[in-house]
Amino acid sequence: MLPCVGGMGTSMEAVIFYALAAIILISAICVVFLRRPMHNVLFMIIVMVGLAAMFILLHAEFIGMVQLVVYAGAVMVLFLFVIMLLNLDQIRLPNDPRQARTWVGVIAALILLSFLFPVLRSFIPAGNAPNPVSDVSNTEVIARELFTTYLLPFEVASVLLLAAIIGTVLLARKRS
Repeated sequence: MLPCVGGMGTSMEAVIFYALAAIILISAICVVFLRRPMHNVLFMIIVMVGLAAMFILLHAEFIGMVQLVVYAGAVMVLFLFVIMLLNLDQIRLPNDPRQARTWVGVIAALILLSFLFPVLRSFIPAGNAPNPVSDVSNTEVIARELFTTYLLPFEVASVLLLAAIIGTVLLARKRS
C-alpha cells in the first residue's frame, strides 16, 4: 500500500502514485485552459486513464476497469464523435484579455496551497497505519456479494436490460 501520510516512504508504489497524480493534474488543467475541443477531449481521456491506473494501484481493480471501459472508453469516444460530427474542432474561442489574470490566479492559488500543505498535514495523525490488504481481491468480494446477497436485484436488472435491447432492435427493424 501507499505510505502513511506521516512517514513518506520512497517505495515504487508511492513514486508511481505521485507521477500519476501529476499527470492527472496537468491534464485536467489542460482540459480547462486549452481552446480546441478536440484537445480538451483528448486530455480528458488522459485524465480518465490516469484515474483508472490510480484505482488499480490502490488495489481496486474492478473500479479501475469500470473507469477505463465506461468513462475512458464509451463516454469519451461519444464526446469525440459529437465533436467530429458537429465539426466543433474548427471553432476557436476568441482570445480573452482576462486570460493573463486567470493564469496569475492559478499560480497564486498553487503557491498558497504549497504554503498551506504543511499546516494541513500537521493535523493528520502520523501513527495511522493503513488497513492490511486481504488475500481476496475486491473483484471477488463484489462478485460474491452480487451473486449471493443481491442476486434478485441483479437478475431483475439483467432482464430489464434484455427487454430494452429487444425493444430497441424491434423499433429499429420497424423503421427500416
